[in-house]
Amino acid sequence: MSDEIKTELLVPEDVYLTSGVHIGTQQKSADMKKFIFKVRSDGLYVMDVKQTDARIRATAKFLARFKPENILVSSARQYGQKPAKMFAKTLGAKVFAGRFVPGTLTNPALPEFIEPEVLLVTDPAADQQAVAEAVNIGIPIVALCDANNETKNIDLVIPTNNKGRRALACVYWLLTREILKERGILVNDEDYKLTMDDFEASL
Repeated sequence: MSDEIKTELLVPEDVYLTSGVHIGTQQKSADMKKFIFKVRSDGLYVMDVKQTDARIRATAKFLARFKPENILVSSARQYGQKPAKMFAKTLGAKVFAGRFVPGTLTNPALPEFIEPEVLLVTDPAADQQAVAEAVNIGIPIVALCDANNETKNIDLVIPTNNKGRRALACVYWLLTREILKERGILVNDEDYKLTMDDFEASL
């Protein structure tokens, strides 16, 4: 084994695998190639959960530096809306679930207008309006990116299946937990009362 330190994953690997966090799409983008572990016989690209895990940690450290109310999470995708809302509710962040109203970040005349300091999106393709406005105002962007996503405007990529209900619940659930730990609100994982089911969208 190389001299890299083997870190424990945030959850047993099995939790990632049963949630389908690693199952990507049948297309891969050049941007996401480095996160891809293999291609399955059915043509689906499989992402490396160790990298997903490392990026969840890095994202938690990064987002914990912002005041909660200055974080905006946006999810146009149906299955991302409940986990995004739970994340926002638990942490005190702002959330935009559903269609993103153009001008939300750029037009002060809109009733919806907000001035976040950082944007988290469920899918940079589905949330492209939010991403474009965040680029326009010059704030950092964190995104859950699947095997086929383009990442050119994304500052921090979390490689994950961003279409599956359970995968989205898993990533948002963990991210929420790790941010609470970074903030010192949560001392250990046992004190975290929310379950992945709390984050999962219903069918």
